[in-house]
Amino acid sequence: MFIPCISISQQYKTAVQMPTQQNAIIVNKIIEATQYKTYFVDYCLNKINETASKEKWDEQKTVEITETINFRNFRDAVYNLFAFHDEIELETLLKTYQKDKIYQTTNIMTTNKALNYNLDIYARDIVKGKYISK
Repeated sequence: MFIPCISISQQYKTAVQMPTQQNAIIVNKIIEATQYKTYFVDYCLNKINETASKEKWDEQKTVEITETINFRNFRDAVYNLFAFHDEIELETLLKTYQKDKIYQTTNIMTTNKALNYNLDIYARDIVKGKYISK
């Protein structure tokens, strides 16, 4: 015998964990020291160029999509990566990145699977035109 069950579910929206204001300043310096914005733009451009070639976009569409690349739209994902580090850990990371050129290209941002997954999703959204202003 089946008894219908009605349930009400609540959706809980959890805010993305963010660093403190002071830690965000340090994270911004880490982003600069590691040249992550350049990595981010290059990654997006590669996705755009791959798709443009595969789907035979004209130059106008390629340019229109390319112009939507904006690190500010992705910055919260980077902040979230560092949200659980305290100020001392962040300062230590910053000093390491500033001193050692190897760490500038192979760092926590370029090797973190979750952040790379989020970057891939972001790049796919750009290619789909989700950031084009109408």
